[in-house]
Amino acid sequence: MGEQAEKAFRDCIPLFQALSDPYRQDIVLMLSDTDSMTVNELTEKLPLSRPAVSHHLKILREQGILKMQQHGTQRNYSLALEGALDTLKHLIITVEDRCY
Repeated sequence: MGEQAEKAFRDCIPLFQALSDPYRQDIVLMLSDTDSMTVNELTEKLPLSRPAVSHHLKILREQGILKMQQHGTQRNYSLALEGALDTLKHLIITVEDRCY
């Protein structure tokens, strides 16, 4: 595969892990339909407790998939896919260059 392609793949593993959970996939899909949502709004639509939703949001934020904006006491979450997409694009380009 090549050293660069292997590194690019390994760089994507945390992103793949974050997106492997069905609830996190649901959160991403819900946020793709709207500008932003609060934890409470997400909790109303998911069969999870508020702390569980917050945990999933934290994982998605850590991987750069979501961003959070504080408005008073409310935290609004929205998609921030640029960094994650750049990481995936780098993997695809590297694999194409090294393996084909």
